[in-house]
Amino acid sequence: MTTSERPIKVLIAKPGLDGHDRGAKIIVRALRDSGMEVVYTGIRQSPQTIVQTAIQEDVEAIGLSILSGAHIELFTKIAELLSSNNMVGILLFAGGIIPESDHQELKRLGVKSVFGPGSKTSDIVNEIKSYVLKQRLG
Repeated sequence: MTTSERPIKVLIAKPGLDGHDRGAKIIVRALRDSGMEVVYTGIRQSPQTIVQTAIQEDVEAIGLSILSGAHIELFTKIAELLSSNNMVGILLFAGGIIPESDHQELKRLGVKSVFGPGSKTSDIVNEIKSYVLKQRLG
């Protein structure tokens, strides 16, 4: 199996105190159905735990689902931890209830895309595949 043929490995996590994970589970299922290998950490994860899991699992993408309103704080910490652990080239994307007015700040922090309610799972799958395959072929 060549590098471009191996399954894409994605981490899906729920940072912070938010306990609602229905959307995250829908994304996990859609990614698995598309042939990706998915690590789901569950609810109420700390930024440190998320980044440590990403390192241990050697993932190529990290998706964070946030509904709590603490997205700027949590993404700032996660971006700092990714940088300090030299985790460059990893796709970081967000989902959940995130105001449009905060999207630019998240992109500045390194978040490639924000998928809100009503986003098509096929759009998420396609974004991940496109990004990761470009990284692999480099």
